[in-house]
Amino acid sequence: MQTIPEIKAAEEETRALRRWFHAHPELAFEETETSDLIAKTLKGYGIEVHRGFGRTGVVGVLRVGDGKRSIGLRADMDALPMQELNTFAHRSQYPGKMHACGHDGHMAMLLGAARHLARTRDINGTIVFIFSPAEENGSGAKVMVDEGIFRQFPVDAVFGLHNWPGLPVNSFGLRPGPILAGCTNFDIQIIGVGAHAAFPQDGKDPILTGSQIVAALQSIITRNKNPMDRAVLSVTQFNGGEARNIIPDTAMLAGTIRAFNEKTLDLIESRMRTIVQNIAGAQECRAELVIKRYPPTVNTSAETRFAAEVMKSIVDEAKVDTDVVPTMGSEDFAYMLQARPGAFAFLGAGDGEHRERGHGPGPCALHNTSYDFNDEILALGSTYWVKLSRRWLKGPAA
Repeated sequence: MQTIPEIKAAEEETRALRRWFHAHPELAFEETETSDLIAKTLKGYGIEVHRGFGRTGVVGVLRVGDGKRSIGLRADMDALPMQELNTFAHRSQYPGKMHACGHDGHMAMLLGAARHLARTRDINGTIVFIFSPAEENGSGAKVMVDEGIFRQFPVDAVFGLHNWPGLPVNSFGLRPGPILAGCTNFDIQIIGVGAHAAFPQDGKDPILTGSQIVAALQSIITRNKNPMDRAVLSVTQFNGGEARNIIPDTAMLAGTIRAFNEKTLDLIESRMRTIVQNIAGAQECRAELVIKRYPPTVNTSAETRFAAEVMKSIVDEAKVDTDVVPTMGSEDFAYMLQARPGAFAFLGAGDGEHRERGHGPGPCALHNTSYDFNDEILALGSTYWVKLSRRWLKGPAA
């Protein structure tokens, strides 16, 4: 593994940043302490800092020489509304908030790269360091794009990196085309007529209606969608009623849909509207369906090949999976890839053996209350960002 020696030597500083972020998690669009530290750190490196994109986002700009090429590097900032079960020293200090997806490590790796690049200044062109808020609610990157981040900083391409538990340490995974699914979140409110449970004929039962809707929605996946198109529809909430002997007036369903192309999401949403309205009507209830769509994360071919070659210059070629299995998870980095070419990749985080004494009883999986980022991969992630930037700014033939 060819990590940059100076980055490896500064690993303690990067680890300290990562653990500070982990101990001070902030939720979507609330990342004020986080963004303050990022801005202060970048300024300390001599990097130009811009704030306000995406409310709490931070953008650092490093311009060296007269080169016309530019590159964007992105890290996400926000934590999850989860109660951490770990008890080690750098555990979350904020109840009900936790860095359970590794965004603490993503920020630290990008700051580690920014430190090295600012000190060496051995580039000719522009690097834009993008610290994006609110990834977990799927909208931070969209807000930054809508507010014109790429109009003010018109990068040629943008790249993202995510730690990936289960993928071996010191390995990478990426692929051209869809790498993460598009996501459609839905809420269904069913409006009926309440009644005493002993006299159901006097009411219009939203619980019964909701039950039929839950079952019927699965027919979209098994009978309407082409079996060759991967997709999943999960109802994850069913709420209604407060007393066992009363049929309530309303019930609420909620859940998520995942698919790798917009056409499949269009089909599912269309069938969903028909099923919800018709079943509600058949049961003499009303239904209101609210849908919020996020696009799939789609890597462009040339930039994916470019990133893969950089990875192969750092680790053994066998440790770079250029056809990694796409995941049903979703990423708001998708919005940046809709605006600019680029590639999103996975960095192997191992199986959890790195966790310190005092970790929770659960697995070291993303969005798990026992998760902790693997500090062993910090230097590798920073090295990837540095070598990717240097090679990109030299041009396609580099």
